[in-house]
Amino acid sequence: MRPLDGITVVTLEHAVAAPFATRQLADLGARVIKVERPGEGDFARKYDTRVKGLASYFVWINRGKESLTLDVKHPQATEILGKLLAQADVLVQNLAPGASARLGLSAAALRPQHPRLIVCDISGYGSDGPYRDKKAYDLLIQAEAGLLSVTGTPEQVARVGISVADISAGMHAYSSILAALLQRGRTGQGSHIDVSMLETLAEWMGNPLYYGFDGQPPAQRSGASHPSIYPYGPFAAGDGKTVLFGLQNEREWASFCAKVLRRPEVATDERFDANAKRSANRVELKALIEELFEPLSAAQVIERLDAANIGNAAVNTIADVWQHPQLQARGRWREVGTPAGPVPALMPPATIDSFEYRMEAVPALGEHTDTILRELGYDAQALRAVGAV
Repeated sequence: MRPLDGITVVTLEHAVAAPFATRQLADLGARVIKVERPGEGDFARKYDTRVKGLASYFVWINRGKESLTLDVKHPQATEILGKLLAQADVLVQNLAPGASARLGLSAAALRPQHPRLIVCDISGYGSDGPYRDKKAYDLLIQAEAGLLSVTGTPEQVARVGISVADISAGMHAYSSILAALLQRGRTGQGSHIDVSMLETLAEWMGNPLYYGFDGQPPAQRSGASHPSIYPYGPFAAGDGKTVLFGLQNEREWASFCAKVLRRPEVATDERFDANAKRSANRVELKALIEELFEPLSAAQVIERLDAANIGNAAVNTIADVWQHPQLQARGRWREVGTPAGPVPALMPPATIDSFEYRMEAVPALGEHTDTILRELGYDAQALRAVGAV
């Protein structure tokens, strides 16, 4: 038995944040009914065609769901949604601000008839406040939350290479839904969850926020190097390859100087004998390290780092990650179906020994419409004829 077997989630979702949250619920066994616009569906279906003609975003975050096409503005949609929600435990939506309320799907409107229903609203800026109605795409939230100010090089800000604002919102929505289900098990009452992309990403910005507390100088953008710990980042070896490593404390610094640089006297150089000094003098220290690495290949540097028990990592490409030996050795890849055929999919990152995750197919648009409507007592063909589905 999976933790969410028997739980039904209805979701009016698109793009990334809400679909990422509900995919986690599906992996745990929940039945997730994804309501999509007839003929078009979730617009993330058309972001690209990189996975056998399907969109990479959509394949990633929509496995294990059922697709129901429904024109939510059609006169018959209210009744259909009402019947769906009467059987549901959770409603998730990330429509435009105010759209769910106009459809009669706000938590306040639903609570009298569905007191046990958990309603999770995901938006850019939350359900109130002066920014409530602003458009909120991932990169816009990265900017608003200050993430761009600490990401990139001293000369140029840079977008984080994944949809981190969407992912942070999706993960907080997911964990909050699990908490609300636990609470309902004790109280019998549902909850309203209001998740803001800005607030979730601001939470993840906690370290740079406190680092710049009370007007202190903020962390400086430092490319792939750590902004406040040094040496911690990429360094060139003599063969032109890059080695990435990091030190955490003074003991490791001494070991690094003795066993990797083989210059133990550097550890007590007054320019470098504390992390704050090393960070302030990083240009000089980087030049010194790379000068001492010049006779060595990247493989030889890594051999010395390993011998000194200094943390290091390969700077992998996307192709490298597909073939990563650790993921292969731990059996982290599974196969899931899609409308274009089977594709590999990573297992959820937490291994739990009491159940197997449910990793089922990515749905075609409207694939489950007839089945779901038949369960609710409707004639799908008749509804299709009037444009409701």
